[in-house]
Amino acid sequence: MKRKLTPIEELSHSTVRIETDYPDGGRGTGSGFFYSFAIDGGQHVPAIVTNRHVIDGASKGRFLMTLQDSEGMPDYGRHETFEFDSFDSRWIRHPDPNIDLAIMPIAPLLHHAESRGVKFFYIGFDDSLLPTPADVEDFVGIESITMVGYPNGLWDSTNNLPIFRRGVLASAYDKDWNGKKEFLIDAACFPGSSGSPVLVFDAGSYLRRNEIVMGSRIKLLGVLYAGPQHTVEGDVRVVTIPVHQKAVSIAGIPNNLGIVLKAELLKDFHSIFQQNK
Repeated sequence: MKRKLTPIEELSHSTVRIETDYPDGGRGTGSGFFYSFAIDGGQHVPAIVTNRHVIDGASKGRFLMTLQDSEGMPDYGRHETFEFDSFDSRWIRHPDPNIDLAIMPIAPLLHHAESRGVKFFYIGFDDSLLPTPADVEDFVGIESITMVGYPNGLWDSTNNLPIFRRGVLASAYDKDWNGKKEFLIDAACFPGSSGSPVLVFDAGSYLRRNEIVMGSRIKLLGVLYAGPQHTVEGDVRVVTIPVHQKAVSIAGIPNNLGIVLKAELLKDFHSIFQQNK
């Protein structure tokens, strides 16, 4: 009997570590995740989602995908590397230049792999995991959150697996932080975490506004992109979570808060796919 992956094991295959090279010789790492965009006619466009600042200006980039075994399960230790020239030109930016999101459709990669008899194992999010107004109304406020990614570029390179971080909401999700489609989390956010999905993930039971619910839930709340930092002068400035390990001066001191773009912004990419049909 084939072993079934647990929800947390499935989540560990929802992300991808992104490496970037720059014309000046610099290198960076960031996080991305798989997402399936629905378009008319029941079709879906599989893509990788990350922040635009992760890939902007990158002359080369690469990421790994885990292979499937004969039973359709992850074949740990076996993966394939994809490397691209003109990496930043391969991404579709969010139509609003002020929103730090970008996606790369990967259907051509998957089709080419299948033509060679190769299949990859990954778990993609989709619109069904976005919180509905009813879900948001049931939030008690300080929900526990899970963030999946590659802080400081760290990962299990042998098994191509990410790192999980836990924290809590630090602002009301039903409100737009400072008038933007954003919210705050209280969690350690390091270089390399840009593009990490931020989720509500509860297994076994969870607290709803008026009751305790037996069962599990998973909701994609948003995408980490920035965090406030203290300077030596005592100012607090918002900076994007860097992809370069030394991109921010040591005078900038993170205060363990992250700023997250709301996942509903991913719906804005649907119109781009409709226009290109």
